[in-house]
Amino acid sequence: MAVHNYHVVVIGTGPAGESAAINAAKHGRRVAVVEKQPTVGGNCTHWGTIPSKALRHQVKQIMQFNTNRMFRDIGEPRWFSFPRVMERSRATIDQQVAMRTNFYARNRIDLFSGVARFKDEHTLLVRGNDEGMEELVARKVIIATGSRPYRPGDIDFRHPRIYCSDTILSLNHTPRTLIIFGAGVIGCEYASIFSGLGVKVDLINNRDSLLSFLDDEISDALSYHLRKHGVLIRHNEEYERVEGDESGVTVHLKSGKRLRADAFLWANGRTGNTDQLGLESIGLEANGRGQLQVDDHYRTAIPHIYAAGDVIGWPSLASAAYDQGVNACDELLEREYRFVSEVPTGIYTIPEISSFGRTERELTEAKVPYEVAQAFFKDTARAQITGDTVGMLKILFDQDSLAIYGIHCFGDQASEIVHIGQAIMQQQGEANSLKYFVNTTFNYPTMAEAYRVAAQNGLNRVF
Repeated sequence: MAVHNYHVVVIGTGPAGESAAINAAKHGRRVAVVEKQPTVGGNCTHWGTIPSKALRHQVKQIMQFNTNRMFRDIGEPRWFSFPRVMERSRATIDQQVAMRTNFYARNRIDLFSGVARFKDEHTLLVRGNDEGMEELVARKVIIATGSRPYRPGDIDFRHPRIYCSDTILSLNHTPRTLIIFGAGVIGCEYASIFSGLGVKVDLINNRDSLLSFLDDEISDALSYHLRKHGVLIRHNEEYERVEGDESGVTVHLKSGKRLRADAFLWANGRTGNTDQLGLESIGLEANGRGQLQVDDHYRTAIPHIYAAGDVIGWPSLASAAYDQGVNACDELLEREYRFVSEVPTGIYTIPEISSFGRTERELTEAKVPYEVAQAFFKDTARAQITGDTVGMLKILFDQDSLAIYGIHCFGDQASEIVHIGQAIMQQQGEANSLKYFVNTTFNYPTMAEAYRVAAQNGLNRVF
């Protein structure tokens, strides 16, 4: 068995693992990464962010084609099957894999394919796909193994009509009806995707509103547009049992309701990928969801073993994972670092949602006086040109100082638009001011111009 020595070994090649490994290599450390899948990219590239967002883009284009009057001059609305749309989306996955593989080669990072398991606090055994074994000895270890869909034991995920958010990507037909259990971010995104393909969707939510961490107005807008696209939302429901047969799936709810559909998608929670790491060999223990606890230095209970990304839980976003990986590595390199605590929310429903900062509910509960500045996309020239008139930009700001407390956006390009407000909101002192948006010239016509419109609307409320 070959033995290799490294300054840093990173387990996982998702956003957190990739950023950590490259950062260490850029600063002269000898680095190895271990990836259990045949190709790099982690769950983000193969099962999560990249395939679902590529799929969403294809569906959005189909919806635009089928609703644009101009295209009616050249043909009738078209129907596309889920497998056909998914096949087109896989091109993006291939591009991502090729690009990321080159990152490791360029930075001379050794890549080991296989499952890593701790032998002791400084030693990892890597069992490859060919059943060969490698031993990696490391001064520092970063665990960035990501997460996978949580699967309750009483649901038969081996049934050909029962899926989780990973296996749904291999769906080989287009169901006429679909039940989605779980109305979190993943559930809402897939509800948008499938309803956009003309599938009748039942979205089961075990809470009393959609995405309750959002601004209430944005959550209400999402509910409205999902319903507009044919999604039936059922709040405050829990499943009792799920039964699959040759022709479909029956979901029995604890409320006594019985739902029937061609297929069933479980989208309720995720589990950290720690069960194969042999944590018991080093005295580490994951929580009930497979997640590792870290301090504000990204250190586990063993100081030279770090963890970042979905495997540590909140916020479980690819964007945050990338930053966590970079900063965990900076900490172990004894460089200046930050603990990632403020991240924008990006939700790729149709239309999409993004926010940063506090909501109206949070400010009201904290008894912080605020005012609202808002702009509706239907009133902007760019949205009228593109036809993406659904949506709004909302800015919450201090009535006296005009400091910005929160940015909330719903509509086309929301995840891009929010960063302008985020940049101003994070400026120090008087630089964080609503006045920036009226004292700055924006390109016209643009979606960014909504900031000027909203700022003028807000200033009119306080002056």
